[in-house]
Amino acid sequence: MPKNKSFEPRETFIRKYDIKVPKERFLIICEGKETEPNYFRAFHVSSAIIMVKGLGANTDSLIRSTIKLKNDALENDEPFDQVWCVFDRDSFPAQNYNSAFELAKNNNISVAYSNQAFELWYLLHFNYYDTALSRNQYEDKLTELLKKKYRKNSETMYIELLDKQQTAIKNAQRLLNTYQPNHNPEKDNPSTSVHLLVQELNRFI
Repeated sequence: MPKNKSFEPRETFIRKYDIKVPKERFLIICEGKETEPNYFRAFHVSSAIIMVKGLGANTDSLIRSTIKLKNDALENDEPFDQVWCVFDRDSFPAQNYNSAFELAKNNNISVAYSNQAFELWYLLHFNYYDTALSRNQYEDKLTELLKKKYRKNSETMYIELLDKQQTAIKNAQRLLNTYQPNHNPEKDNPSTSVHLLVQELNRFI
């Protein structure tokens, strides 16, 4: 009888499929119509989807508008993973400012605030500041530091300041730490939490 042939096991081929991981979705709603939106739109984020809107609304109505946009996206089956509001202290009544923080917290909305103005974040790229400044002083100092006239609605500030961004993050965090453990965004002037949003966006560059 013929001997049984021995068979070597067949080589198994496994086709590798690229598994696409859904990109994280950000909704960033800004109080200002140009300054803040222009800055955040300039982030070269590649692995996340960023929607930035400037509503020109005050703190309380800004949060309410954000809640509506967040809920609309959820109803359309396009929920956002992170929702942020960006606003200044300016001259808004303390009650409005404080209620905006509470409303945001209750609706899982993160806040990137500045007291007094967003320009504090720009200044912290150059130096550490812990003395209250007026809006005009912010702009004068930026003109001096930039060595050219500071334009409030500039579309190039992100690029111009990018090489100093880590300095700004350290200065902003150091400033916040000085107000602990009784941090009060409405009273703590100057202070900002913009760096927290910047750090989140940097994760997706």
